[in-house]
Amino acid sequence: MFGRRRKRQVPPYDKTGKVPVIRSSICTGEQVAGFKDLSSGRFEELMLIRSGADLLEFTRLYQVEEDEIGREW
Repeated sequence: MFGRRRKRQVPPYDKTGKVPVIRSSICTGEQVAGFKDLSSGRFEELMLIRSGADLLEFTRLYQVEEDEIGREW
């Protein structure tokens, strides 16, 4: 009951219709990782990136290479 953590469920990622993207704020420098739908242009936020470790966790969870990830401002 106490002290147990549930494993985080990773939502499925459709590689055919979505592209991994990191959105960065010009003003605050905040970075958010997620997937952008190519047909509608809609961005789905999944994870806040605070450090390189967070970026590595994102790539590990979603089996994405760092060179595949695009940047948007």
